[in-house]
Amino acid sequence: MARTLKISHELSYLLFNIAATRLIEARAQDGLPKHSLMQRAGLATARLTLALAPHAQHIWVACGPGNNGGDGFETALQLRKLGKTVSLTWTELGKDTDNSARQQPPDAHASRLRALSAGLLISPEPPATFEFAIDALLGIGGTLSADRPGTQLMTQWLNRMHNSGAPVLCIDLPTGLNADTGTSLFKALTTLDSPRPGARHTLSLLTLKPGLFTADGRDAAGQVWLNDLSVATPAEVSPCAQLQGESTPSTAMGLPRQQRAHASHKGSFGDVAVLGGAPGMVGAALLAARAALHAGAGRVFVALLDDAADSVLSVDTTQPELMFRRPAALDMKQQVLVCGCGGGQAVQAHLPALLADATRAVFDADALNAIAADPSLQTLLAARQSHGCATVLTPHPLEAARLLQCSTHDVQSDRRRAAQQLADRLGCVVVLKGSGSVIAAPGQLALINHSGNALLASPGTGDVLAGMIGALLAAGLPARTAAARAVFMHGRLADRWAEISATSGTPEALTASALARCASA
Repeated sequence: MARTLKISHELSYLLFNIAATRLIEARAQDGLPKHSLMQRAGLATARLTLALAPHAQHIWVACGPGNNGGDGFETALQLRKLGKTVSLTWTELGKDTDNSARQQPPDAHASRLRALSAGLLISPEPPATFEFAIDALLGIGGTLSADRPGTQLMTQWLNRMHNSGAPVLCIDLPTGLNADTGTSLFKALTTLDSPRPGARHTLSLLTLKPGLFTADGRDAAGQVWLNDLSVATPAEVSPCAQLQGESTPSTAMGLPRQQRAHASHKGSFGDVAVLGGAPGMVGAALLAARAALHAGAGRVFVALLDDAADSVLSVDTTQPELMFRRPAALDMKQQVLVCGCGGGQAVQAHLPALLADATRAVFDADALNAIAADPSLQTLLAARQSHGCATVLTPHPLEAARLLQCSTHDVQSDRRRAAQQLADRLGCVVVLKGSGSVIAAPGQLALINHSGNALLASPGTGDVLAGMIGALLAAGLPARTAAARAVFMHGRLADRWAEISATSGTPEALTASALARCASA
């Protein structure tokens, strides 16, 4: 029996889309006895249930009409054998039994008959109380939509699970979650917007799916587990993305400061120049600059776009190491440019020269908005790849939508595709920020970041990320590696924030300023 693995930040994992997973499943079924994969799935789910809630006696298993429901029937059967009290519900109960049986997939039909033969009863309603719930309603083959028969009943049951406070284990996928994109149709059909009170888990079967780790996926899935059901992935089946963790080559070595030679000097670690800080937004440029310094840049220069501030601010008293320059004094051949943080409309006038001259650059925020609004700037940006220039774009979904000339909904409905389209179209590394940030580069496997949490939903944290990427580019890392490593470390700071802030003796909230100070932690 295959082991069930807990998916963690420590390791990297290949991700497979629905088409690849179906191919793996079909190849496996060709060489196995009938119904054996579903029986393996049920046994794996029952064993994980026992591990997660060993003292839970009353377990509700909610089964849908397809193969995911079949996995649920097998799980219920195994739990009964383990001495648990199982309440079993099925969305097709009360319908034309013969017709439902004909429409049920053969494996699922066989599993339902096995459960009934073992003495399990299908109840018309969920139990009034339960200590653990299993969502076996819809998997990769099911789509939850307002006009689908049974959607109203499934939504009622899912709401019941959500509000119960009992732990929930989803088989393969949370019902309503798109395995490829991470969009949740259950979320769209309900008004639930608060975290559920009980723990949430998902046991992904055969493969890990990208949708579990981006968009709505992380909230919907909770802690993800994997059981490959002892099925090997054929060599000809390719992953669609990679979930990056500490073992991913781009993130495994930590920040470059950890490998510095003793005979080093500040010039050994590269220069970063931050251009931004239009009137009223000087803080954004300072945050990026401070983060670059703490992330290991040898020297950091700041060129403000606020003339009033530039005439007054010649030193950052909280970070006096920063050096202030006029924009025209920046050396774009030697310095890594971080452009756009708090840039406002003032940044647009500088972009033609910067796009042409900067050999390594990170474009963020208002720089992206200006590029999106000007086709000539887009042409200059796309030409950088042929000139051997390293370029990283760090859009949030709205900025990505402007660059792609689509809606934010279009971007969020398939974040991986949107990031890859931008990367291929503009010849850049793209960091599409958000839950499960996507790092895409032309012609390379997309990375989905597994670190970070809602603490990063705070003003200025994106400026900090831009500065961190700039520092890693200055250290000599390739653009994709620099972006991926910075994104991972940025998220890990949030994951470890309670521990990090406690070391100061006075725990503090995660603000962008505090995050920048810890950029090398």
